[in-house]
Amino acid sequence: MKTLAAILLMLLIGCTLAFSQGRSNDPGGATTGNATDVPAATAGQPTLAELAATAGHNRVAINMMWTLITGFLVMFMQAGFAMVETGLTQAKNAAHTFAMNFLVYPLGMLGFYVLGFGLMFGGVGAIGTMGSYGGLSHEVTINLFGKSFGLFGASGFFLTGSSYDVAVFALFLFQMVFMDTTATIPTGAMAERWKYSAFVIYGLLVGSVIYPIFGNWVWGGGWLSQLGSNFGLGHGHVDFAGSSVVHMTGGVIALVGAWMIGPRIGKYKKDGTPNAIPAHSIPMAMIGTFILAFGWFGFNPGSTLAGTDLRIAVVAVNTMLASATGAFAATLWMWLVRAGKPDPSMMCNGMLAGLVAITAPCAFVTAPSACLIGIIAGVLVVEAAFFIEGTLKIDDPVGAIAVHGVNGAWGVLSLGLLADGTYGDGLNGVPGMVTGLLYGNASQFFAECIGVAANFVINATLAFIVFKSIDVVIGLRVKADVEVDGLDLPEMGVPGYVGVSDHLAMPELSGARQLAGKPVPVEGR
Repeated sequence: MKTLAAILLMLLIGCTLAFSQGRSNDPGGATTGNATDVPAATAGQPTLAELAATAGHNRVAINMMWTLITGFLVMFMQAGFAMVETGLTQAKNAAHTFAMNFLVYPLGMLGFYVLGFGLMFGGVGAIGTMGSYGGLSHEVTINLFGKSFGLFGASGFFLTGSSYDVAVFALFLFQMVFMDTTATIPTGAMAERWKYSAFVIYGLLVGSVIYPIFGNWVWGGGWLSQLGSNFGLGHGHVDFAGSSVVHMTGGVIALVGAWMIGPRIGKYKKDGTPNAIPAHSIPMAMIGTFILAFGWFGFNPGSTLAGTDLRIAVVAVNTMLASATGAFAATLWMWLVRAGKPDPSMMCNGMLAGLVAITAPCAFVTAPSACLIGIIAGVLVVEAAFFIEGTLKIDDPVGAIAVHGVNGAWGVLSLGLLADGTYGDGLNGVPGMVTGLLYGNASQFFAECIGVAANFVINATLAFIVFKSIDVVIGLRVKADVEVDGLDLPEMGVPGYVGVSDHLAMPELSGARQLAGKPVPVEGR
C-alpha cells in the first residue's frame, strides 16, 4: 500500500508541474517549421525566389517519396505471387515453384538494369512530376505516312552517364517492380514441368528484351502513345497502371510458354477431357491473394508518380471496389452456374481478375463503373479458365492466362468504354480529358483495341522466339520421371516439405507414373 501511495503521489506532483510549466513546446505541430527552416542567403529572411524554390523542391520530394514507397509495396507483391502459385500447385513441387518466384526478382532486375530500362524509357523525355529532368531523350523512330513512330529507347543503360540522376533512379525502381510482376506471371502457367535452368535464361531475357518493347510503345513515348497526337485517336493507347503493359504482356508470354511446354503428365484423359490436379494449400493461396491485393495499393495509386496528385483517392477506392466485385462475381458464378460450390481458388482468381482489369482505367472511371468492371472480370476469368483448359487444351495450373492475359485485355478495353472525361488533360500530349465510347468518344476505344492487338502480336512473337531458342539449346521441360516424382529434389536439391511423397500429393493420377515408365505406388507404402 505504501508503494501504491508513493506512485500516486509522484503522479500528482508530475501533473501539478505540467500545469505550472510554460507552453513553449508545440504538441500540435502548428508552429513547427518556419522561416528559419527555409534555405536562404540571410537566415530567417528568405526571398520570394527562395520560397518558390523550396516549395518546388518539396513538391518534387513528396512526389519522389510517394513513388518510392509505392514501389516498395509493389515489390512485396512478389511474396504474394509466390504463395498463390505454390499454394495452387502440388506439394512435391513447392520448393521449385517458390524458387522460381524468388529468383525471377533478381534475374529480371539485372536484365532490366543492363538493357530493358533503356529500351523502355530511354526516349521518355522529361519526368514532369520529378523535376522535369530530360536526360532520357533518345528514342529510335521511323517515319511512316509523314508521322514519327517511336520504337524503343536508346539511353539509360546501366543507369550511368546522363541517367545518374535522382529522378531517373526513382523511376527505375518503380518501373522495375512492375516489370517483375510481368516476369513472374509465366512461372505459374508453366509450373510443375519447367526446367529450372531454362527458367533462369528466361528470367534474364524477359526483363531485358521481351517486356520493354511494348512498354516503350505505351509508356516510353512510343507509337501507341502517339495514336492520339498523330491520328486523332483519343489520347492514344492509354493504360494508367499496366493492364496491358504489365498484365496482358505477362499473360501472353504465359500462353505461349504453356502451349509450347505442353500439359503436365496426367492432366488430360485419352478422350481429351481434363483431370483436376488439386492445389496442395488453399490457405497459402488465399493469404498470397490478400498480399497481392494490399500491394495493388502501390501498383495503381503509385502510378500517378505524384503524391501531390489527389486523384490517388479515386484510384485507390476504384481498385478496392473492383477487387471486391471480381471476387464476389467469380464466387457466385462458380457456385450457381459452373460447379455447385463456391471454389476458394476461383474466389482468389476472381479478386485478382478484378484488380488486373481495373489497373488500366482506375483513374478514369466512376465507382459504379469500377464495380461493373470487376463483375465482368469475375465472370470472365472463370469462363476463360474453362475455355483455355477444356477447348484450347492448354494446361495452366494457376489460371494465370485467364487472370492476367484475358483480363488485362478487358482492362484497357473497359477504359476505352467507360472513361468519364474527368481526368487526364494533356496526357500523351493531347489536350482535354480522357473520354470513352459510352461518354461520347469512340476514337479512344479504337486506340485501346489497337493496343490490345499490338500487345498480342509483339509479345507472342518475342515469347515464341525466346522459348524456342531455349528449347533448342537446353530444353524447356524436365524429364518425365522427374516430373512425376516431383521437381524439388532433382531440380533444387531440397524438398519443399519433408515427408510429403508424390502419391500423397497427387493420389488420383497414379496412371501418370505408368505414362512415365515408373512403378505405381502402393497405398500406405
